[in-house]
Amino acid sequence: MNGVITPGFEAVGEAFATDPRGGSALTILRDGEPVVELVEGWRDAAGTDPWRTDTLVNVYSTGKPVIALAVVLLAERGVIDLDAPMSRYWPSFQTPASVRQVLSHTAGLPSFPVPRPTSAYSDWDLLCADLAAAAPEFEPGSIAAEHALTYGHLLGELVRRTDGRSPARFVAEELPYDFGFALSDQDIARCADLEFDTPDWPERNAGTPGSAKNRAITNPPGARELDVINSTAWRRASVPAVNLHASATGIARFYAALLAGELPPLAIPQYTGPDLFIGEETTWGLGVQIEPDGTWGHGGLGGSAGYADPARGLAIAYVSRRLSDFAVLDRVEAALPR
Repeated sequence: MNGVITPGFEAVGEAFATDPRGGSALTILRDGEPVVELVEGWRDAAGTDPWRTDTLVNVYSTGKPVIALAVVLLAERGVIDLDAPMSRYWPSFQTPASVRQVLSHTAGLPSFPVPRPTSAYSDWDLLCADLAAAAPEFEPGSIAAEHALTYGHLLGELVRRTDGRSPARFVAEELPYDFGFALSDQDIARCADLEFDTPDWPERNAGTPGSAKNRAITNPPGARELDVINSTAWRRASVPAVNLHASATGIARFYAALLAGELPPLAIPQYTGPDLFIGEETTWGLGVQIEPDGTWGHGGLGGSAGYADPARGLAIAYVSRRLSDFAVLDRVEAALPR
């Protein structure tokens, strides 16, 4: 382990070091300044390439607030009305859902409706056309179900149609925080390879067969398969719901900008109630989950997360190449100075 630990945060460093994941990073900013910036391990399973502060790794749903923020930015500029139906901007879109309902996971489109092969992740137009023609699984606005794989295509196509730039280009140009979709060769060279903590990790995280969660994450197949998510094709694709590649510091700086008011707010409650994907009551903001203790952000499958702690002025991000659980973050949270 190496990096920065500001006095008063020593216990956080100990919490991070307790269970090394063979390649991970933790960044905590207070009022925008680093108080913790730690890395450990390697980018590769062979242990030949050390993890650096600018190492990128796939952070799954930790990236959902990024594509949400792209839409909210356009709304702030008057380009998009959050209460307008999606079809105002996407005429072929059949589901009677508003932009706000998509942002808050209540649009009724948690799953891609047409079975597609893994290669479809590289075919943006195909998956967007499937969503445009789909009938909602439930009445929009009636209940939440995290749009696990569809979220990024729904919002990303909205960005493309209203702004003209692809979602990957919009994020790169408007949100320069050391993360991105559809990576360049230069950024691919900075990526860490993911691995499972145990061989049964995909099965542990598959959900009950036929459940909302299971259906949402299995079509197209491959989003939990190492030969897919470590491939150049995946890193070059734009799947904004689940394939943001980011450094811990990049995610933390994104949340620090939100806390400072440099970006429009996301932590505005839109829905509180059951979420059919998560399986428990959730409060959704505009792309972020708002917790009862006042913190807000988003975690990613496998244990990565980014979030804001407004009461303490902290922006916190943890990323790891070993897909496991949130135990590291739980220890870090418990170790934060009060």
